[in-house]
Amino acid sequence: MDSKELAKYIDHTLLKAEATSAQIKQLCKEAKEHGFAAVSINSRWVPMAADLLARSGVKVGAVVSLPLGGDSTKAKVAAAREAILDGADEIDMVADLASIIDEDGKFFAKQLRDVKQVCHAMRPPVTFKVILETAVLTQEQKIFACHVASLVCVDFVKTSTGMHPAGGATIEDVKLMTEYAPNCKVKAAGGIRTAQQALAMIEAGADRIGTSAGVQIIEQLNSEQG
Repeated sequence: MDSKELAKYIDHTLLKAEATSAQIKQLCKEAKEHGFAAVSINSRWVPMAADLLARSGVKVGAVVSLPLGGDSTKAKVAAAREAILDGADEIDMVADLASIIDEDGKFFAKQLRDVKQVCHAMRPPVTFKVILETAVLTQEQKIFACHVASLVCVDFVKTSTGMHPAGGATIEDVKLMTEYAPNCKVKAAGGIRTAQQALAMIEAGADRIGTSAGVQIIEQLNSEQG
């Protein structure tokens, strides 16, 4: 895989609370220059990014309920709707971890359906990704979450926020998600900082790579391939 192909997998990410408008502008500029799949940003910056990336082919991804995922379903629905109306093409929502740990499939499925409905009611449909924060879950809980997400047919299951001290994406979790969420694509995110890591995640089944090191990854691959 060359750098242009790899770039199409990358969601170029800046989710720090202290991010400035200048940094978001730079993020969007880099995304256009390298042909990344999307930028992943806090909703506060969606209108600006939508203007900067209009007709560029780079999608605008907004994160909902970051980093904890504990907001009510109504709050998540409202946040997703607002981000979409502001110009978001994709929504990355942090899952309700309590419902996963308690194996409350009814609550978890309803929340996923309600937010998915907002996303897919748009024309064209807005991509809906669910962040499972796999590093804090047991094997059984990961399988449960993937099973529910696959039944609801969300567009993507995603490994991590990249902000939890327990860790981020692993090859094993990407493989598990690929197996147990067959109706969903997989996004690997959290701690991916090298081209080797990104390529290994793709080899394991990832369809997208979330990383704040997208430029460095592409530059590294270019350097290695001469």
